[in-house]
Amino acid sequence: MKADTHPDYHFITVVMTDGSSYQTRSTYGKEGATLNLDIDPSTHPAWTGGNQTMLDRGGRVSRFNNKFGGFIKK
Repeated sequence: MKADTHPDYHFITVVMTDGSSYQTRSTYGKEGATLNLDIDPSTHPAWTGGNQTMLDRGGRVSRFNNKFGGFIKK
């Protein structure tokens, strides 16, 4: 194998949105770098089951509901 083909794998600190942090190994930045997350499992709707809302842009949702509303189980 060629030498120096793999990136440097080192410890970094990951800071969650609530301020908690943990150390993990990564290729991000340099040794001891800090990665501040904007979205994490404590805030993202995919993990929290957050509120999903449909935006009605130009009446598209309304037109769909009028056309296919009879098929939707309520």
